[in-house]
Amino acid sequence: MPSHTRVTRRRGLKAALAAAIPLPLSSTALSAGPARAGTDRHAPLRVMSFNLRYASTAEPHSWAARRPVTRALLHRERPHVIGTQEGLYQQLRDIEADLGTAYDWIGTGRAGGSRDEFMAVFYDTRRLAPEEYDHFWLSDTPDVIGSNTWGGGSVRMVTRVRFRDLRSGDREFHLLNTHLDNHSQYARARAAALIARRIAALGTSLPLVVTGDFNVAAHKNPVYDTMLGAGLADTWDTAAERSELYGTFHGYRPPTPGGDRIDWILATPGVTAHEARINAFSAHGQYPSDHLPVQASLTLG
Repeated sequence: MPSHTRVTRRRGLKAALAAAIPLPLSSTALSAGPARAGTDRHAPLRVMSFNLRYASTAEPHSWAARRPVTRALLHRERPHVIGTQEGLYQQLRDIEADLGTAYDWIGTGRAGGSRDEFMAVFYDTRRLAPEEYDHFWLSDTPDVIGSNTWGGGSVRMVTRVRFRDLRSGDREFHLLNTHLDNHSQYARARAAALIARRIAALGTSLPLVVTGDFNVAAHKNPVYDTMLGAGLADTWDTAAERSELYGTFHGYRPPTPGGDRIDWILATPGVTAHEARINAFSAHGQYPSDHLPVQASLTLG
């Protein structure tokens, strides 16, 4: 069994030692600081799911070109928690720097340590304090780092964090962040079934939110049915208000109205979704990613 350690910006390179057992965080990790003066302690939790598109040097959409637009987007939206997909280690460090000192993150490379893509979770320490985290791999051996047994095109994984909401009476909730395979429907279906079992094992005492790129369209694939069958609701469908619907994968082209949502924010039924948005932000013709971030404003219940 591997050793275990906390994985955040403070110890990012030690992520190679992270495995699939829930890890209580040290007391120093919980000093998230006081809530900002004048802020409503019952203000909704702002959640974002964001496939970053891994950093590359290929123009015209290199990370160097996209980073300023990503920074502008995040500064404008200021999510309390962001489930990211595809981020590479140095790319995540760049985002950490751009978000500023109020934010921290948890994650490990899907091949272990700082290697390959991360399912990193960023969070605003003024609002949220992590209590524990774990990672598991979407395979027949979910506790084996880097395992891939279902014929998927890439190693796939989940990062889970149990957070304490500092402005909601210290209410706790689970957040799971994932990215399902883009190559194999069989791998996606097996992955969804495994995530559903892991959700069931967590019980129903705490609210739960899932962020991710599922690589299939909502309402059009058995993967979606499996996730809803796990006791989750699609916040896009349950939200009191919604933005215009766009396809969330746009490949750096103008977004497609009425397109497929392959990036979702799901939540247990007791969570109230006030607003859901697909964010088509760009600057000078440059988009932050080939995916549009999806957002939800939630009350945990």
